[in-house]
Amino acid sequence: MESLSRADRRLFLQRSAAIGGLGLLGGCATVGEGASAAPGFRAPPQLAPIDAKADRIMGVTVCLRPFRAAGPRMDAETVGDKLVVHNYGHGGSGWSLGWGSALIAVKTALAGGERDIAVIGCGALGLTAATVAQRAGARVTIYAKERLPDARSARATGVWSPDSRIALAGSVDAAFPALWEDMARRSFRMHQQYLGLADAPVEWTTRYMISNTPPAQAPDPMGFAHYGSRVADLTPRAIALEPGEHPFPAPYVRRATFPMFNLAAYGHTLMNDFLIGGGRFELMEFQTPAQLSALKQKVVINCTGYGARDLWKDESIVPVRGQIAWLIPQPEVNYGVTYQGVATVGRRDGIGVQVMGPDESHGYNDANEAPDRVEAETAVATIATLFRKRS
Repeated sequence: MESLSRADRRLFLQRSAAIGGLGLLGGCATVGEGASAAPGFRAPPQLAPIDAKADRIMGVTVCLRPFRAAGPRMDAETVGDKLVVHNYGHGGSGWSLGWGSALIAVKTALAGGERDIAVIGCGALGLTAATVAQRAGARVTIYAKERLPDARSARATGVWSPDSRIALAGSVDAAFPALWEDMARRSFRMHQQYLGLADAPVEWTTRYMISNTPPAQAPDPMGFAHYGSRVADLTPRAIALEPGEHPFPAPYVRRATFPMFNLAAYGHTLMNDFLIGGGRFELMEFQTPAQLSALKQKVVINCTGYGARDLWKDESIVPVRGQIAWLIPQPEVNYGVTYQGVATVGRRDGIGVQVMGPDESHGYNDANEAPDRVEAETAVATIATLFRKRS
């Protein structure tokens, strides 16, 4: 009954004309408490401090982003008697672009009239494709060797990042930027339907970009595609804060607000809704495309992510390693900070602390999925310097 009530609440949100206007409140423990506001400026926000200590690390996860220089693979091919619609290779943007990408894949999958659809993969792309196909009237079965929270998608940071390592600017075709924008906008609208639910699968959060030196654009030796300006109207613009408007011990601070996905709750909600809608899940691992012949469905949507590199022998997929140290959750920490190449995100299931590196090439072509405890503790120690008591 709880799942059904969530669906009812979501329907209410879809029909509501006033979804926006969410406020963010600080916790009772504060950074900069007692500081006076500079003349003409608001008092610093009361932000609960992050308890950044190595002994609070409850786990370290590593995710391999499936990067393709030409952007996601979204074409279709025939394998035996199956039509295979590809939907993989979204780099660091899988959760952000999932809905828009799914709409494209499902349109292709249903174009021939088939209404019994197989989806391979049960991560961000698989679950959204399966849900979109269901809503279009299809019977859907997900086949995967693992489901959330065990799929690689569960190891992501969960922030709205629709152009994170999505492609190389010089390798995409002329139509891709507009296609990307369409996917981003459609996904954004779908994500807003999950706001306000009791388990907060999606919510708006604030991040503070903190620096000891004047901010400058990070170097990009890879030449990644950056399309954020095409959808700048979707989120509030980042603003520079004066010293009296923030509690951090650094002279340069910018504030931005954007959606964030609590992946434990979001994945649980998506899977529950899929099953309630009549979807089926079967545990199955594929070693070669020829094994698809065992499926009864004639149309398959391939959402295998980084796994497509082995399954489809697609060496255009390059791993981009990202490691996150997870601190014990602090419900009062509903914001994130970026400082000296380390970023945090305050989620309901933990505070993620991730080394971003000096530029976007960090982790490129690194397929090592072994956690690095030294890197994790160093990252946490870097963030801890922002919250030391000052005399």
